[in-house]
This record gives sequence, C-alpha cells and structure tokens, in this order.
Amino acid sequence: MTQTISKSGLSDLRSKDEIRAERRKGRTGIYLVAPGLLVLALFFALPVVVLLAMSLYVKPPGAEIGEFVPGFEIGNYMTVLSAYWPELLRSFWFALIATVLALLIGFPMAYLVAVRLREKPLLQGILLVLLIAPFFSSFILRTQAWKQILADEGFIAQALKFVAILPADGHLTATPFAVVAGLTYNFLPFMVLPIYANLGRLDTRLLEAAGDLYASPMNSFFRITLPMSAPGIFAGTLLTFIPAAGDYVNSALLGNNRNTTMIGQVIDSRFFKVIDYPGAAALSFVLMVSILVLVTIYIRRFGTKELM
Repeated sequence: MTQTISKSGLSDLRSKDEIRAERRKGRTGIYLVAPGLLVLALFFALPVVVLLAMSLYVKPPGAEIGEFVPGFEIGNYMTVLSAYWPELLRSFWFALIATVLALLIGFPMAYLVAVRLREKPLLQGILLVLLIAPFFSSFILRTQAWKQILADEGFIAQALKFVAILPADGHLTATPFAVVAGLTYNFLPFMVLPIYANLGRLDTRLLEAAGDLYASPMNSFFRITLPMSAPGIFAGTLLTFIPAAGDYVNSALLGNNRNTTMIGQVIDSRFFKVIDYPGAAALSFVLMVSILVLVTIYIRRFGTKELM
C-alpha cells in the first residue's frame, strides 16, 4: 500500500513538473513572438486603420485645400470608383500580362541555372549573381534605362522600323508596351528566384527514369518537372502580380498619362498633387482589398499544400 501511494505521489509530482515545464515553454513562445507582433501592429495594422479612417474624412464647407475633418463619408468610395475604375482594371490587366511574361521568361532561366548547370557550380553561381544583380541598383534607374532602350533612336525601335513591324512614325515609349515591358523586367527576379529555389530540389534521377521508360522530353516536363515546380511558380506569380498591380513608377516614366495610367499613379497624384487625402486613401484601401480578394481566390483555386 505504501509503495502504491509513493508511486502515485511520484506520478503527481511528475505531472506537476511537466505542467510547469509546458507553461514555461508557452511563456517563452509568447516572449519570442511578442516583438514581431508589436512590429506588425505598429507598422501594418495601425497604418491600415489610419488609412481606413482617413478614407472616410470629409471636407468642411469653405475649407482650404488639403483641410479635412474626421467623418463617415462612404460616398468617397463611390466617387473614386466611378472616376478611376478604368485605371484600376488597367492595373490588374498590366500586372497579369507582366506576370505571365515573367513566368514564360523566368522559368527557362531558373531551369537552366538550377538543373542544367547543377554540375557546373562556377557557371551556375555566375548566372545566379546576374539574376539578382538588378537588386543592386535603384528601381527608378532601371526603369529610366528602359526609357532609353525603347527610345525612338534606340536599336530596338530602329530594328523594328527596319523590318516594317513598327511604322516609320511609331513609338515604343509612352505606350502600354513600354509599361508592361518595364513591369516584366523589374519584377522578373521575383519570379525567377522562387522557381530556382524549388527546382534546386528536383531529383534529376526522376527525369532519367522517365527517359528510360521512353517518355518524351515534353511528357517528362509536364508530368515531372512542372508539377514539382508548382510551389515555386505559385510563390513567383504572387510575388510578381501583387507589387506590379500597385506600381506607379513604370507607368509614370514609361507611360503617356492617357491610356497607360495605373492606379498607383492615380493614388500618388491624389495624395501629393491634388491634395485629396480621403480620395487617395479610399483608392488605396480599394486596391488593397481587391488584391486580397484576387489572391484569396487564386490560393483557393491553385494553392499547393506546401504553401497553404
């Protein structure tokens, strides 16, 4: 009886010790997460709340330019949407085209570096550095360089005119083509790097086995390479589409302010030129919610288990 009681007491002590240890682990986890949550609250959640509140501000009668007071003016959203819905749709359209082009261009580049050059680490490293080299220069400078590349006196425009693809009085700059080209180039690394990281784990023995089973290269690609690179493609498309939809630098430097204006350019103008803070905040909130809805639909439709 005494032995049984001692074992029971020891079991109770052990369980209490385990409970204390679990509580300490829980507190340690909270301490580790707390700084990150604080940063998110201060620099993400709070600005979003301020943006939402500002989008409902009203301009009192007789107020000067840029003078607004807190209110609850839902009409601000109707006003900006009725005025700028073409720019919003154009932004998503340009971002979609740029994302598709970045995927078509970036996938072969990532495959070359990650798979084909796996046995040549020196050349692989050099090409990888070249892929991320654009990050070492200013975004605006890169976009300005495209303005010079696509200029009327540039090689591309002259070559297209020589083969009669571009009319003699045609232009590449200040066109939708230039804006989409700038978006594709500037966000191409965001597409290439996730695909490269994913293809770096591809077991090439699977491709060899497919060849031994008389599978064609095209069949091997669609049945092995493409499915195994899906998480990288998924991440790359999100990393490309989201910033491209809200970009304004490319449309401002490479566009014409008529049929190339994107919603980011409109928001910049409403904030700093028109001094319409509620309208600009409403457009910003609409853009954020629209991207969130589109991304949610995309995740539910095409998301992979590794990324959900």
